[in-house]
Amino acid sequence: MFRRASTLLTRPLLSARARSFSADLPAASSTDDAFVAAWKKAIPTIDPPRTPLFFMAPRPATPSSIPTKLTVNFVLPYASELSAKEVDMVIIPATTGQMGVLPGHVATIAELKPGVLSVHEGSDTKKYFVSSGFAFIHGNSYADIIAVEAVPVDQIDPDQVQKGLAEFTQKLNSASTDLEKAEAQIGVDVHSALNAALTG
Repeated sequence: MFRRASTLLTRPLLSARARSFSADLPAASSTDDAFVAAWKKAIPTIDPPRTPLFFMAPRPATPSSIPTKLTVNFVLPYASELSAKEVDMVIIPATTGQMGVLPGHVATIAELKPGVLSVHEGSDTKKYFVSSGFAFIHGNSYADIIAVEAVPVDQIDPDQVQKGLAEFTQKLNSASTDLEKAEAQIGVDVHSALNAALTG
């Protein structure tokens, strides 16, 4: 390996092939052509195995101009709340703070914290309370939001929220082990976020 390092270090730099800093990406290939070619060269008598790219839909190309709408997929483990829904903006409760996502947003991955996810379409705003999850913002004005639990804010019972908050606060105050404290703290955090969603 060290013998090859000296030859790699002495190669001239290819300034003509400098990487562009454009956000425009071509459409992704639906097959892993390099892998298939290498496989056929090494083992020509056996068909190559299917890679994950075989099962995935090709990524659409990043448009050269910013679209007017953001396409949102909002899914839960047991349901799909929004599927390829075109909206004006989404506000996500990220662990780093509230994150507004508009068409043309830079590609980002954000962890969700308990809070309100609001979907803005014209003058209509649909609000969901999410417990946790991830948001994947793609450079082609697509957003995939995956939540563990979500419920429309208008379906939350304020009395049950207050009852749950009092119950978990009591558990936190009387917890004796680290596990009990952690479980109670999670309950307090979620019910506090629910309460803020209802009052805010």
